[in-house]
Amino acid sequence: MRKALVVGIDHYTHGGNLFGCVNDAHNVRSTLERHGDGSVNFSVKILTATGPGAEISRAELRASISELFNSDDEIALLYFAGHGHIETTGGYLVTSECRSGDEGLSLGEILTFANNSKARNRIIMLDSCHSGIAGNPPSASNQAELTEGITILTASTAEQYATERNGSGVFTSLLVDALCGAAGNLVGDVSPGGVYAHIDQSLGPWEQRPIFKTNVKTFVSLRKVLPPIDLGDLRRITEFFPTSGAVFNLDPSFEPESGSPIEEKTRVFAILQKYNRVNLLIPVDAPHMYHAAMGSKSCRLTVLGEHYRRLVENGHI
Repeated sequence: MRKALVVGIDHYTHGGNLFGCVNDAHNVRSTLERHGDGSVNFSVKILTATGPGAEISRAELRASISELFNSDDEIALLYFAGHGHIETTGGYLVTSECRSGDEGLSLGEILTFANNSKARNRIIMLDSCHSGIAGNPPSASNQAELTEGITILTASTAEQYATERNGSGVFTSLLVDALCGAAGNLVGDVSPGGVYAHIDQSLGPWEQRPIFKTNVKTFVSLRKVLPPIDLGDLRRITEFFPTSGAVFNLDPSFEPESGSPIEEKTRVFAILQKYNRVNLLIPVDAPHMYHAAMGSKSCRLTVLGEHYRRLVENGHI
């Protein structure tokens, strides 16, 4: 099973209210609950603090996180949006009733729950200020303590604030975009590494910097999205390029507008053009695939194309 605890806290009894965390939590929940094709993905429990009478206490948050990680699920995922706090004793997630940040739930305690969990993959995503300290003990802030199977993705470094823009956390907006397909690979998998790469590339050097920490043997897919190329077409890559470094020779009969097209060849050419659009191949000595066909040139795989050719050849796709 795949479980997710999604938390958004806008309301703080003693001031410092936020305005986009609850909305972010609902967006993350709706994205995680279903794959891109509508099939069931995560079973999500959501906690939100929207105002007086609808608050989240430290005890409630602690109990819910303990329950999340007290399992042997395929994935146990925690997402939190709200205030964060840091001092010499470490980092904290601040809950609704807190008067001072260190009254919140210690990130060290959360990591203990995750480290001791029997879930095969434990993923922690934090959209809160100073969240980059997660996983680092206060006594050794430059060292992370992660057991195998843990991944931590945070909105900012230990020294930075996490910002909101247009009613949503900057980090969470990019996270949702990544989960919805911006970070998907050619077979439609969205991995934590792909999510981080998308967020990292989207933020400039003067903005908040996301932090990624992991101790895994292999990345897990967080969500399946529509792949940019049909998998049946992708698997034909070894048919067209049977060996590494092979080239595929073209001629005008491949091009439908050449005046002398051959239907079987134009069908193949359509697949090769799809490969070109997703950077799997490039024409040789020609600016475009059209010119390569009309000039009887060839095409060859890119480095990415060679990677996927090997995946198909080894039966991994």
